[in-house]
Amino acid sequence: MRHDLEDPELRRLRRHYVAAGQRYLRLHYSIFRLSDRERGKFARELAKAADAISPRELGVLLDSGWRERKTAAWLIAIAGRTDFRPRLGELLLASEVCYAGHAYCITLATFGTAADADLLAAYLDRYLARPDLDYDQSSALGALLHLDSAHGTDRAARFLTPNGPWQQWVHGPSAKQESEPAEYQEDMARFCSFAQESARHYTAHRT
Repeated sequence: MRHDLEDPELRRLRRHYVAAGQRYLRLHYSIFRLSDRERGKFARELAKAADAISPRELGVLLDSGWRERKTAAWLIAIAGRTDFRPRLGELLLASEVCYAGHAYCITLATFGTAADADLLAAYLDRYLARPDLDYDQSSALGALLHLDSAHGTDRAARFLTPNGPWQQWVHGPSAKQESEPAEYQEDMARFCSFAQESARHYTAHRT
């Protein structure tokens, strides 16, 4: 993992793409508290950043801490850089840092293909079997349900059977904030909608 204290390039990227306007903090539920005007401005700012950053620079951010990885995942989603799909799948499954996994799930849900559903299902297979770990299971389930709704599939059904993997994880040894799976799906749909709103500005900026 790269550390900004010893890496001038990473310090520059972090200052320009991650910390600017506290972007990494705003890329969460605070998006939903913005006014229409504020949200539109933020979407345009992200589209501009997604256009400016290079694939190699995104790779540098993905090799760094949670703030950098989270921001990079959003910029990847907005730019539709599906070539990063395998890397995001690896990072999601590895779960090396906190907070970034939620953004990986949003990006995969925004890509929206069967390959993305495969990666989300692989994550759930591994981490719903670990009720002692409260990582990004709810985000991954919400993303998979979102893809099911979009494509008329039922990939999430096997995780939601009575006393199945989801319930066993929820009622496992670590305390968890329990919500209905439909709520996670709804949240994921809202995040994807914002990513797609920003992606439209990205496309307009490049034409």
